[in-house]
Amino acid sequence: MLYINLVVIMFKAQSYLFPLFLLLITSCSFQDRRTEPVKLENDLEQIRTRGKLVVLTDYSSTDYFIYRGQPMGFQYEMLQQLANHLAVRLEVQVSRSLEESFEMLRSGEADLIAQNLTVTIGRLDFMDFTTPFIQSRQVLVQRKPENWVKMKENELKGKLVSSPTGLKNKTLYVVKGSAYVSRIQHLSEEIGGEIRLFEVDKSAEKLIEQVAEGDIPFTVCDEITAKVNSRYYPNLDFSTPVSVKQDLAWGVRKGSTTFVQALNQWLEGFTQSKKYHNIYSRYFESNRSATIVESDFYAINTGKISPFDDYIRKYSSDLGWDWRLVASLIYQESRFKTNVTSWKGAWGLMQLMPVTARRFGVDTISSARDQIRAGTQFIKWLNKHYNDIGDPEERIKFVLAAYNVGPGHVDDARNLAGKNGADPDKWDDNVAVFLLNKSEPQYYNDPVVKHGYCRGTETFNYVTQVLERYEHYKNIVAE
Repeated sequence: MLYINLVVIMFKAQSYLFPLFLLLITSCSFQDRRTEPVKLENDLEQIRTRGKLVVLTDYSSTDYFIYRGQPMGFQYEMLQQLANHLAVRLEVQVSRSLEESFEMLRSGEADLIAQNLTVTIGRLDFMDFTTPFIQSRQVLVQRKPENWVKMKENELKGKLVSSPTGLKNKTLYVVKGSAYVSRIQHLSEEIGGEIRLFEVDKSAEKLIEQVAEGDIPFTVCDEITAKVNSRYYPNLDFSTPVSVKQDLAWGVRKGSTTFVQALNQWLEGFTQSKKYHNIYSRYFESNRSATIVESDFYAINTGKISPFDDYIRKYSSDLGWDWRLVASLIYQESRFKTNVTSWKGAWGLMQLMPVTARRFGVDTISSARDQIRAGTQFIKWLNKHYNDIGDPEERIKFVLAAYNVGPGHVDDARNLAGKNGADPDKWDDNVAVFLLNKSEPQYYNDPVVKHGYCRGTETFNYVTQVLERYEHYKNIVAE
């Protein structure tokens, strides 16, 4: 049991009510300053020079999740649009706690916390906020009586905690370190009675689920989270507010002036666009989100990426690769469809060409299991072909490229790299550059090139997308 006495001074920022970001995690009031904020002369320019935007978020049924092998989520799609606008690559990291997120932000390990952060004066000591994009109250989550369907509205209300005073001597479970902690402690003082408070290392959605199942009596979440989860749990009541409305925003490192200005400018324009409203509608005005959560391939709940995970695990183990990397490759090839055929004649889950398929003992009527076995055997052969590349992570990039375009074109690019003073054993900024250049006559006519013209853009994007999706799988799906 944990009791925290905090005086919460609310910072009332000017409210800009964009119909934006119905996100799920309300932030905590952590104010530890073990690491001084990194000082940046031009934070936005550094992000662009680096070519990568590092964002901390949490996974949930709307923000960020994997469904049927594809990273999805309202927040994820918004962040991808932001990265495209900035012309940088998006790197999403899942934070284990808000304390960790704040520390990573201050130390310079991350550029942005894309979660619902309550704007408070205390936090302004170590971070800056974007323009507040929405307001939300904290609400009580409680289970309705067993026979609630047969009750009239007034009768049902009489069975529920309908005001904060009804929480006297009650026990609440809330997200550890969240703003809910300080609010409930403050509420206990306001009503003049003890509220027993437990902080736990679980998400707001997980606690809501536990209330629905009867494992815990009460929790607290914000109205945004309540709106989404009310679709999944009709036996829960979210109607009792326990706080006034609070401003919510994204957080950046203290002093990130040019970055936060760019964020605010982008938010103001993008939230008025048709693309934004389509994303918003997809996650918050459609019943599809409830269908996704109940699916066997909603990875947060089930840990499953595809119907073929067991086979992928088995043959990836024989290969010596992380099964989630192989799953990402298969998604890239076929979207986990067993009967697709490309215009080039490649077919099945692993999109093997007929010659390669025959070499490894499969054909168009082979089972999914045999297709995955044959595909991983081909990967194993490619891995051996590039055994001279000592760095295993670099070798993976070459194997992926060769799986897409064939080892001949990749070998040509390595020869071009060596001839032109680049490193033939490194992919990024070295061999990849010359594979891209193989569409130019001066390169595909070079004497060291044995396999002629190649449109390298497709292969370059293939390697990038497989590896990026693999990172998303690692964020959410257990090894």
